[in-house]
Amino acid sequence: MQAIQIRNFGTSENLQVAHVVLPEISSTQVKVNVYAAGVNPSDVYTSTGTYAIKPALPYTPGLDGAGIVEQVGADVSHVKVGDRVFIASLPNGTTSGTFAEEIVCDATFVYPLPEHIHFEQGAALGIPALTAYRAIVQKAKLVAGQTIFIHGASGAVGLQAIQIAKAIGATVIGTASRDEGKALVKEAGADFVFDHLTEENISEVLAVTNGKGPDVVIEFLANVNLQTDLQLIAKYGVIVIVGNRGEVTINPRLIMQKECDVRGMVLFNVTSEEHQALIEGVATLLQSKQLQPVVGYTYSLEQAGMAFDAVIEGKHNGKVVVQTRTK
Repeated sequence: MQAIQIRNFGTSENLQVAHVVLPEISSTQVKVNVYAAGVNPSDVYTSTGTYAIKPALPYTPGLDGAGIVEQVGADVSHVKVGDRVFIASLPNGTTSGTFAEEIVCDATFVYPLPEHIHFEQGAALGIPALTAYRAIVQKAKLVAGQTIFIHGASGAVGLQAIQIAKAIGATVIGTASRDEGKALVKEAGADFVFDHLTEENISEVLAVTNGKGPDVVIEFLANVNLQTDLQLIAKYGVIVIVGNRGEVTINPRLIMQKECDVRGMVLFNVTSEEHQALIEGVATLLQSKQLQPVVGYTYSLEQAGMAFDAVIEGKHNGKVVVQTRTK
């Protein structure tokens, strides 16, 4: 079968199409014909060899995807041959990589995909959907009637976070930098949309919460925004840090005065039980059509390197996807 194979860590030029032979599945694994794979920032960082995760070379990248089950192990019962599925794998399990025409992975990483969700949307689930759900449900413990502020809401995680928060019954405030991104944020269900938060426009955001501030902040770039988040958050609120790219100076007195919580999260820390709860929660929202992943752009398998570059450069709103085979 055809797959992307990385033989050397470095730039996106190292993503090359090669012929790869997959191992036989075990009793607890499945083989899936993959039609689309999702590109995550962690995939790009891993390919450089400088990330916390460093796979043995050569390897096929990709944790997220969607396709049709080709083979199941003897102990697998929740999916069967011919099922449409999405793949939401983690690096602490067995997975051969979704940037390929086929994948062999642990059955716990595979879950049925509703008929109304196409394969590119299915590939946009995985890490983005599970990250959003963990941040909002498991970490922030958002409840109906609260207000949530999603800083940088036009990306793959942010757009799904909006939909999850609306499904819970929260008021959602989202930010984006471009008009296209703002339109997507509004379309996803945000009640209010602003430019990215700064000290200059914080009063406008506070105004829509009657000066109280949001109960929850989801933060994707803490090294830039955390100090402003602390000024914005309501008393007893929760800030969940999902992303960060450097150091930041904050005034801890704001945390004291507001008695707010600042919580970090890394999806790869989840236990097997938490992972299962995340997948089941996402699957429920898919079935009820309250979660509709937004695909920003689709590349071919041969253009996988371009897809990696697009993710890091922030070229597209929504999810960047690689089509691994034609339908």
